[in-house]
Amino acid sequence: MKLMIASDIHGSPVWCEKLVEAYKNEKADRLVLLGDILYHGPRNGLTPGYDPAAVMGMLNPLKEKILCVRGNCDSEVDQMVLEFPMLADYAVFYAGGRMIYATHGHTHNVDQCPPLSAGDILLHGHTHVPAWQEFGNRNLYCNPGSVSIPKENTPNGYILLETSAGMLGEESLTLYWKTFAGDVYHTLTL
Repeated sequence: MKLMIASDIHGSPVWCEKLVEAYKNEKADRLVLLGDILYHGPRNGLTPGYDPAAVMGMLNPLKEKILCVRGNCDSEVDQMVLEFPMLADYAVFYAGGRMIYATHGHTHNVDQCPPLSAGDILLHGHTHVPAWQEFGNRNLYCNPGSVSIPKENTPNGYILLETSAGMLGEESLTLYWKTFAGDVYHTLTL
C-alpha cells in the first residue's frame, strides 16, 4: 500500500496542481488530506493565485481516492462543493501493523493527545512544519508540513507512506518526507 499524505492547501491552485501532479507521479493508492483545503484562514495571507474554486476543480475528480479530515479553516459550506467527505474530525487506519490516528492537529496533538496505545502513530498537519518525533508510550508524531504555506523555513511538501511485506510475512512501514521537486529530505522505517 502507498499513501500520499498532505495538509494545508489553503486554496492555492498553484500548489494544489503540484500536489495532484506528485500524487499521479507517485502512483499512490490514496491521497490523505489533513485539512485546511479551500480557505486561507484569518491568520494566513492569501496563497499564490488564491482560488478555492480551482482547488475544488482539481480535487473533485480524485474523490474516490481521497481520505480527508476537517481542518480548523474548513466548514460545512466547503462540504457543499467538495465531492468527498471532509468533515470528520479524525480518521483511523492501520499500516505496517500500527494504528494511525489522522487529524488536523488543532484539537488533538501531542499536547492534547487522543487515546493511543503503545506504538500508535499520531498524524496531523496544522502547524505547517514537518515533524517526526517520538512521544508518550513509544508513540510517533508525524506531520507532512504544508502544501502551500510552509513555516520555519521548511519546504512545501508531503509524506509518502509505503508498506511492504517482509520474508516472514510481517509488514514494514516506511515514511518519506518529500518536496514537490521529488527530493526526499527525511526517511523513517518502522
